Amino acid sequence: MEVPLLSMQAITKDFPGVRALDDVNFEVHSGEIHALCGENGAGKSTLIKILGAVHPHGTYDGQLLINGAEQHFRHVREAERVGIAVIHQELALIPEMTVAENIYLGQEPCRFGIIDKTRLYNDVGALLAQFGLDIPLHGQVYKLGIGQQQLVEIAKALARNARVLVLDEPTAALTESEVNILHQILKQLREEGVACIYITHKLKEIFRLADKVTVLRDGKTVATQSIDECTEDLLISQMVGRELTTFYPDRQHITSSTNRDDVALQVEDLCTYPTEPPQLENISFAVRRGEILGIAGLMGAGRTELVNTIFGASSGKWKGKVYRDGVQVQCGSPKDAIRQGMALVSEDRKQYGLILDNDVVRNMTLVGVGVSKELTALGIINRKMEYQKSSESVDTLRIKTASLDVPVRQLSGGNQQKVVLGKWLMTRPKVLFLDEPTRGIDVGAKAEIHALTAQLADEGVAIVLVSSELPEILGMSDRVLVLHEGRITGEFENNNLTQEDILRCAAGHNGKDS
Repeated sequence: MEVPLLSMQAITKDFPGVRALDDVNFEVHSGEIHALCGENGAGKSTLIKILGAVHPHGTYDGQLLINGAEQHFRHVREAERVGIAVIHQELALIPEMTVAENIYLGQEPCRFGIIDKTRLYNDVGALLAQFGLDIPLHGQVYKLGIGQQQLVEIAKALARNARVLVLDEPTAALTESEVNILHQILKQLREEGVACIYITHKLKEIFRLADKVTVLRDGKTVATQSIDECTEDLLISQMVGRELTTFYPDRQHITSSTNRDDVALQVEDLCTYPTEPPQLENISFAVRRGEILGIAGLMGAGRTELVNTIFGASSGKWKGKVYRDGVQVQCGSPKDAIRQGMALVSEDRKQYGLILDNDVVRNMTLVGVGVSKELTALGIINRKMEYQKSSESVDTLRIKTASLDVPVRQLSGGNQQKVVLGKWLMTRPKVLFLDEPTRGIDVGAKAEIHALTAQLADEGVAIVLVSSELPEILGMSDRVLVLHEGRITGEFENNNLTQEDILRCAAGHNGKDS
């Protein structure tokens, strides 16, 4: 019987107050793409941090074997020496250095003790050409979009001739064309005998790419199977421990015939300047109480810029009119928007939504202490009430945390996102902007956030939902606006609306309901 290239046996890992992994078994063979699935908090990231020696030998129980030989990695460099390359969700790039310098960081070609820049750039150029990566060699990394930065990280792993390549949510920030490039690279590496561990919440990618799939749930191995032996429904039930009959709640859609007096937010002729062409141009729309308005469009269409501008979180200048409940308002800052009953769940929860080193309760009440009389009186925070409200939100949102005092960076992505939602719900918003609210979270957490969104709409909150996932737009929205290069090219009631209708407008063709 063939010895697996990588074998992890009876892996158990404890953190204070929680067992992250419990007797997990996992193996990968040469020339195999093996998907690793599970809800946020199932233990996937902890397992690969053990493999990559972020959690070194001695901090966990169990065995880690390469080609049948047990390994005792004390630090990351030892894991890299035997050919293990891990690309984590948090990219490990140096922003001020060039693309080529980042890719060869730590293994720069030298001559007489001096880095040979000519050879470095030639070698990196050849590597990128080999795998069809179009990335500017001399450009500084901080000038690249997050998608291209992800490709730089992948190229860095390729430069180390990895035998085991681990990718943790590699396509979360990639465009469709970049995803296709990545998948072609992985198929090429499979032909060369590289073992790839592919972690993603996007089930369609698993069936498109993987040879095998292992499911973790609550820190335990649930199943390992050939991709030919399973279906999406089976994977979902294995991940969440129950059947999810639908990702999207069944609700009565609001239509444009609703009384205009119910308009909670109205935007007229919004334009940004002084950039040419403007990021946003002549944007006008309205959202009614209890309505979910979907905002669709390709990357760079202006979706995030739109909600950030209305919320006062954009660094640029803009003109136009914004009305809340029929009264014109000026939102020059997020503080102004919050006072007007608005809330924004931003697309990057770690950079804009959370203070990662603060505990759950401080993050949960970050905004509420400034607006809630229950939490603050005469400028003094009521700590008892702060804990009580946070505890109620944790229970309501089903946030998995050992305690309210745990630093929020220790929570899984889905639970971090729930903390962000809980933070804003403490302000009792009348208008809620959701920018990619389910990006990078598992199917169970997605279903819970969808249900919560629908519940808020049913309670009368006006919701603006930005999403790059068209099934989510179609499954959740009452109406859909489509943006292309900062302009509205489509506006539809969600009545027999199709992905093709949206994509046609996203590509620049005009289309509206008759």
